[in-house]
Amino acid sequence: MNETLALALDSLVKNKLRSLLTVLGIVIGVTTVIGMSSIISGLNNFIVGAIQGIGSNVIFIGKFGPTTGRITPEILNRKDLTIEDAEAIRELPTIQSVAPILQRRQFATNAKQYVVKYKDQTARNTIIQGVTPSFQQVLSLAIQSGRWINDADHKHRVNVVVLGYGTANTLFPSGVEPVDKEVEIEGTVFRVIGVLEKRKDSLTGGDNPNDNLIAIPIGTFRKMHPEARDVQIGAKPISQEALPRALDQIENLLRQRRGVPPNKDSDFALFTQDAIIDIWNQISSGIFAVMLAISSVALMVGGVGVMNIMLVSVTERTREIGVRKAIGATRRHIMRQFLFEAMVLTGVGGILGILAGGGVTLLIRLIVPFLPAQMSVFWTTVGFCTSVGTGLLFGIYPAYRAAMLDPIEALRYE
Repeated sequence: MNETLALALDSLVKNKLRSLLTVLGIVIGVTTVIGMSSIISGLNNFIVGAIQGIGSNVIFIGKFGPTTGRITPEILNRKDLTIEDAEAIRELPTIQSVAPILQRRQFATNAKQYVVKYKDQTARNTIIQGVTPSFQQVLSLAIQSGRWINDADHKHRVNVVVLGYGTANTLFPSGVEPVDKEVEIEGTVFRVIGVLEKRKDSLTGGDNPNDNLIAIPIGTFRKMHPEARDVQIGAKPISQEALPRALDQIENLLRQRRGVPPNKDSDFALFTQDAIIDIWNQISSGIFAVMLAISSVALMVGGVGVMNIMLVSVTERTREIGVRKAIGATRRHIMRQFLFEAMVLTGVGGILGILAGGGVTLLIRLIVPFLPAQMSVFWTTVGFCTSVGTGLLFGIYPAYRAAMLDPIEALRYE
């Protein structure tokens, strides 16, 4: 076995450039597997961590649910949910607290008045949310400094704002305390009453995109945007065990309030964190399937290249095969030698692919820190084993050709 492996390695070392070019397809295939699996693995952890970080056992109610399909005109034309719906849900025995939400994402590059400013500092692409005092409890938000919106702010529609950590960090230089400072939101002055704690992403500990937000009283939000009518609702059950009953009670209540006939589907959506995670898993599985198809093509091309070069090698070494057979080598010895050569060749390609995939992963983490790529031990192992398996599969025919050579004819070969 050791002698066979030594012969295989010696053959590859003598033809370094040819061997490298032969396994290029293998390298590309394994690099694709490692790179894509690293990105998807990192994103999976990031998405799941971000979703779970919004609070446990939260029920979301909206016109639309999470979906990967096309939203039909019938769904688009559904009636808006209202604050009165949220108040009715609050009265259910299985519900601990309810938070109606109005939300608007601003893009300062396209609309000059839609910005959050403090002196000469500007926060862009900020999510503006109109919320109630219960919003903090439902989504388990932690305050870093100051306080949350209280009942008086909500009742009197006061111009006060709680900043997300990212927004506060953008608007206020290091060492400046944001609380009690005045910021300008869409041309209106607001007093900062609190700053939320930083939410780390689940992998790198870096900034979380969800930190770029501001929260104002929902009445103040409606005063600024009377056209905003689509209320989203977050509800927290009294316990994990009460979650299924809470879902049933909310659905029955809203169907009754919205006049949905018994033979019709609900014209609203109820979902939890698990449903959002399931949707993301469907999306990532589709991406992964495409990645596997691409890498399979690359591995197939690499395998054909290995078969071709091994057939050339058999032809070049016909006389050597004849000499080995003449001094006692059996067909099994010859076949094993050439199979080992093919497997070592593709195994080296697999190692190079893993190194290249690791480099791609590191490069992504350095250049795009918000895309937390993370190498997967499982897919790294799969990539290497697949590369070696490709050599075994595509090396069988050349090895068989070598083993079946007639020793007399092989010795005469020039």
